[in-house]
Amino acid sequence: VQLQAYGGGLVQAGDSLRLSCAASGGTFRMYGMGWFRQAPGKEREFVAAISWSGGSTYYADSVKGRFAISRDNAKNTVYLQMNSLKPEDTAIYYCAAARDAIVTAANRALYWGQGTQVTVSS
Repeated sequence: VQLQAYGGGLVQAGDSLRLSCAASGGTFRMYGMGWFRQAPGKEREFVAAISWSGGSTYYADSVKGRFAISRDNAKNTVYLQMNSLKPEDTAIYYCAAARDAIVTAANRALYWGQGTQVTVSS
């Protein structure tokens, strides 16, 4: 499975941004999907995850209520809608996939996208 993340950019605090991750090379609907992020000098951390059907979602406490993960299995794409962005959300955001699993931890992911930079200025 190949994952291509895009949609990052430079925004101001309080703005919104939507990330997308397009998958190819596998049966997308069989994969749990997740978003992770890594800020400079910090470890990669879990942000959000969604089950293969889209019926279950999971969030890190730091983004709960501000971010929303969704997927469109017809388009082989998972999204991360980010609202009320804060400077501490600045990081490289990665999408990840794992077959028949919920990707709430990095060690559960089998496939990774290349990352997209999100920078939030104060």
